[in-house]
Amino acid sequence: MVAVVAHAECPDTAVTGPYDDRGETDPREECGVFGVWAPGEDVAKLTYYGLYALQHRGQEAAGIAVGDGDQTVVFKDLGLVSQIFDEKSLNALKGHVALGHTRYSTAGGACWENAQPMFRMAPDGTDIALGHNGNLVNYLELMHEAAEKGLVDPHSQPSDSDVMCALLAHDTREPRTVEDAAMDLFPRVNGAFCVTFTDGSTLYAVRDPHGVRPLCLGRLGAGWVVASETCALDIVGAEFVREIEPGELVAIDADGVRSRRFAGTRHKGCVFEYVYLARPDSVIRGRSVNATRVEIGRLLAAEAPADGDLVIPVPESGTPAAVGFAQASRIPFAQGLMKNAYVGRTFIQPSQTIRQLGIRLKLNPLREVIEGRRLIVVDDSIVRGNTQRALIRMLRDAGAAEVHVRIASPPVKWPCFYGIDFASPDELIANTVAQDDAVARVCEDIGADSLAYVSVDAMVRASRQPRSDLCCACFDGVYPLGMPAGNPNAERVREMQDAAETTDRTYEGV
Repeated sequence: MVAVVAHAECPDTAVTGPYDDRGETDPREECGVFGVWAPGEDVAKLTYYGLYALQHRGQEAAGIAVGDGDQTVVFKDLGLVSQIFDEKSLNALKGHVALGHTRYSTAGGACWENAQPMFRMAPDGTDIALGHNGNLVNYLELMHEAAEKGLVDPHSQPSDSDVMCALLAHDTREPRTVEDAAMDLFPRVNGAFCVTFTDGSTLYAVRDPHGVRPLCLGRLGAGWVVASETCALDIVGAEFVREIEPGELVAIDADGVRSRRFAGTRHKGCVFEYVYLARPDSVIRGRSVNATRVEIGRLLAAEAPADGDLVIPVPESGTPAAVGFAQASRIPFAQGLMKNAYVGRTFIQPSQTIRQLGIRLKLNPLREVIEGRRLIVVDDSIVRGNTQRALIRMLRDAGAAEVHVRIASPPVKWPCFYGIDFASPDELIANTVAQDDAVARVCEDIGADSLAYVSVDAMVRASRQPRSDLCCACFDGVYPLGMPAGNPNAERVREMQDAAETTDRTYEGV
């Protein structure tokens, strides 16, 4: 059984005007997943609070599926978690097992049909609900398989999550259980995937063999919780037990937790989780995200010192690195920018007058702090550069004497095919400027007095993970899981890398 709710049209969020950040979005985390198996508990409300903790991982849509052993009810819509659910809707979701999802769009657009959890009914009548964080490299291959079986219409561009759910449900039939179907399906899935799914009785969690995205297991009294990040365990009062291992399928039911391997472990965790994506209060592979970001700031100060009066962060993502930079440089730290905590995705659009203020919807300078000061502005990354350009102009208008920009990640030069929504390579400012002295060119383009990025080596060192265990593709162009077929960005990456190799060979032959 599926509960279908009315849904709003996707909003136009373009911003224009003198402080224009139109077309500029923060790197989007794509998705967060949460699941709970806890008889006797209000699993819908636990999932609601878990999704609240994971809201930063997706703000386009959210949903919850709850099973009681007989049927599974799914409630989902476009918008923020707080916009979708209320007491009435949560009270209607009764059962002992639940999974939740908060989403940005990857494969498939930002529409209600692609909101998750996905739902399918198996041939034997079993309800299957599924939530997915990540992005698949062999999506087209799996989609064609599902289409040949009559499970999806390829012309409707089904999401990779819907394709997985369809294939999982199709192979769940007597005498095969959904777990049997999963052990057949997931060895054939290539890409980044942290998946929670349920047959209405048992909670399952699966993590891809490379462990690109985080996924953890927690204990909640007599029950269990799985979540994309440890911060979601904290908010529901669950005790962290361990991470779900790459290549592992975990099943949780009345017999407890059991584990099966569908592939060997080949660690390639996303380094950008440490830089930006994960919440600072989360822990990944035993390393505090906040501590990593502070350490990146310290290393950045050592690699690229600046002479200034104040270190100020671009809130909130730049704050830990700015703290580290201030500590290492012994330059005072100050909050020079105030962030409106309530600016997020909304279906109520600003008027043209307000829209023209652009970045001021999110940030406003504290003139009394920055006027006449030489500022060292620390941010987590530069993507297209539009936001930094507008921010620097705003700081100068507020009286800043100098603006020196320090970035707590290397230049973003390549798109991600594993679950982060970066721009195409031709839109990234690191590629759009002349390459003879790219950093100086970016500095000039955004209007800063100086600009420096942390090195890849320092960023990796701060994570306390072996370089061989991390994916740094958006910085170094090395894609450990390969690139998807039929993807325009992937084709463009191949063209750019082939051209670079040709240039290198020509240079070596001179």
